[in-house]
Amino acid sequence: MSSTVRGARARARIEVTTAIKEEAGRQLASEGAAKLSLRAVARELGMASSALYRYFPSRDDLLTALIIDAYDSLGESAETAHAAVADAAPVDRWVAVGEAVRGWALAHPHEYALIYGSPVPGYRAPATTVRAAARVGLLLIDIVRDAHQAHALEVPLLTDELVPEAVRMASDLAPDLPPGAVAALIAAWAQLYGLVGFELFGQFNRLVEDREPFFRHAVTRLAHEAGLRQGLSGEGAHWSGVPRGGGGDGRGRVRRVLPGEQR
Repeated sequence: MSSTVRGARARARIEVTTAIKEEAGRQLASEGAAKLSLRAVARELGMASSALYRYFPSRDDLLTALIIDAYDSLGESAETAHAAVADAAPVDRWVAVGEAVRGWALAHPHEYALIYGSPVPGYRAPATTVRAAARVGLLLIDIVRDAHQAHALEVPLLTDELVPEAVRMASDLAPDLPPGAVAALIAAWAQLYGLVGFELFGQFNRLVEDREPFFRHAVTRLAHEAGLRQGLSGEGAHWSGVPRGGGGDGRGRVRRVLPGEQR
């Protein structure tokens, strides 16, 4: 078989796969994930069910593909927003990521519901979804890590009963960060999605009207709870950009550099 024929077949497969996922996405929007049906997708596309099974052997395989696509799309939005403020203070970077998550969710409510809404009955996400699902979390870990290495992180205190679990979480996720920082980061990460979910699924109706400034305030508070600090506008303080391994007092506390101060 010539490379031209193989290339044409590969392109055709990509096109059909894309069409299947697009139709499945329309079904998600109208019926919800629990009612997603390979037969219904095939019928709408004018395909035989047996032909569709060559692309996705089961409903769960199609769901997994949609979930990975959703996580990757969300992760790409967050990474793009973060890249635009990569040299900013940690709190500003955190807020940029949070606002990107909210913006993506509002623009893609059905995809957000698929990955952060109610579990789909009978479906268990495979390990292949983990890499895509971790993209936003890894960004937040990087932000906290940079602050910690610049000695600009206030490590939150732990209760005695939480110490063993915090140590385990830190060992699994970020061994170079203090357990208190990892526990606080995970809590703030979860609360970020709680804020977005409350808005997206209607819990803020007749409660919060001007939601953008409310969200920005709330996600900034989450950054503070994760140990990130920076001078507020008008205080005359700014992100020091202290090189890793230098500056700070060595105890995880905030180190500000004021105008005119030698770094």
